[in-house]
Amino acid sequence: MRSQMEEQQAENTGGKEAKMKMNEFQWTRQPKEYKIQEDKIEITTEPHTDLWQRTYYHFRNDNAPVLQMETEEQYFSFVVKTDFSGSHHRFDQCGIVMYLDSENWLKGSVEYENEEYQHLGSVVTNGGYSDWATTVIDASIKSMWYRFSRREDDYCIECSRDGINYSQMRICHMNKGGGKIRFGIYACSPEDSSFTAVFSKMAVMECQWKAHEGQPPEESFS
Repeated sequence: MRSQMEEQQAENTGGKEAKMKMNEFQWTRQPKEYKIQEDKIEITTEPHTDLWQRTYYHFRNDNAPVLQMETEEQYFSFVVKTDFSGSHHRFDQCGIVMYLDSENWLKGSVEYENEEYQHLGSVVTNGGYSDWATTVIDASIKSMWYRFSRREDDYCIECSRDGINYSQMRICHMNKGGGKIRFGIYACSPEDSSFTAVFSKMAVMECQWKAHEGQPPEESFS
């Protein structure tokens, strides 16, 4: 039987969610150590793995493990629960990703900073340049849900502590995100560290990012 929380999640999405089949996922980059089970995926990160392109730091990192599935569906949402209890070193991270190629991708995660706080944030990379938007959260938080939603070539990343109530992290446009895409999960440790990230409760559902009902598109400002 489903728990009360699972019933609430189904109610929030109209009950039209599809549990992910693990064989739908393919490695873009495969880590040395991982475990794929029916109800969860574990990825053990390797030191000096990351996703980042140029901006500010000027270096480029493109070696994080990425596990994704492919779709041409234009309107959908993907949900996953992450557990990062083992993160302990600066920038240890795990979360959702849409990796199209080395210069076009997005990700959302919690990045460990120290024993007091960490950064909940997202990175969007278009044409080989990354940005980074963050907010500080308490270091005691060791689990986070993410909801990744697509409306054609526009995307929304949300987060939740309970898998029911989501808060917007980012709305963005992806220059190469209008056709077939790949999306899924990732984990990495940019510095000299390693930890095991756990992903569970993965599901695809009708797009939970509703159409905008305010100002009409391309309305004249004259």
